Amino acid sequence: MTTDMSWMVRDIVDNVPRARHAVVLSADGIPRGSTDGLTPKDVRTISAAMAGMQSLSRATAHFAGPAEERRWNQTVIEFSHGWIFLIGAGQGAYLAAAAEPDVDLQQISFRMHRLVARLGDNLTSPPRVSAGDPRSDDASALREGTGSSGFVLAALDQAIADVPGARHAVLLGSDGLPRGATSGMSKDLADTISAAMTGIHAYSRVTSQFAGGLKDAEWRQTVIEFQHGWIFLIAAGDGAFLAASADHDCDIEEFTARLEDAVPTLLAKRAPQGERADDA
Repeated sequence: MTTDMSWMVRDIVDNVPRARHAVVLSADGIPRGSTDGLTPKDVRTISAAMAGMQSLSRATAHFAGPAEERRWNQTVIEFSHGWIFLIGAGQGAYLAAAAEPDVDLQQISFRMHRLVARLGDNLTSPPRVSAGDPRSDDASALREGTGSSGFVLAALDQAIADVPGARHAVLLGSDGLPRGATSGMSKDLADTISAAMTGIHAYSRVTSQFAGGLKDAEWRQTVIEFQHGWIFLIAAGDGAFLAASADHDCDIEEFTARLEDAVPTLLAKRAPQGERADDA
């Protein structure tokens, strides 16, 4: 029998001002417990979305850079009306929390990690079906190429060059296809990352209700932190997105600012909808 751990996760909303909800789930999306204020359907939806999110987050590890240890640390989703945080909570278990826009980010992160550390093995939930390790080289065909991808975007190359530790960037159309990338990315890497980022964006939007449920809620960005680096997914106007990666010691505020500054240039030069930039 699976233990209901709702009473445990209440620690977050009880002790962090402006925290809204918390859910603990297994790697295969089975709810293990939640705070009050969520319907059973809401809990099932957020658990399924968070399970998909963490799986895709882990599968993008190579995009953040080559490293012997490519451990996923957390995924953070920012909306105009709030935040969502997802961290590991033992083998095969995860803890998700939602908060208002002005929550103390350090406080909620500290409380979440403290809860995980205190509960220890109580949150361990081995997955029912082993689907392989998405962090392995076989599961992520994210191979960096040595040549040009064939549709290099100069504005993205400049953003990479301007910020120490910045690695790659790719522009995705609203259909999920890559419209262009930095010169250090192979065509295969751009295609694979675009597919993964499209899924991450979809899961991010599904979690909007968890963050507060406003009808006019605006998704702003999804940030994935690994031990060795960062991955960002940000809106780029007209249904497009920018996915980018950087080393862990990169100034991420400067990097995301440079990417946002490049958006007007990218939109002006973007290939027509439905046409691959490398086919132009």
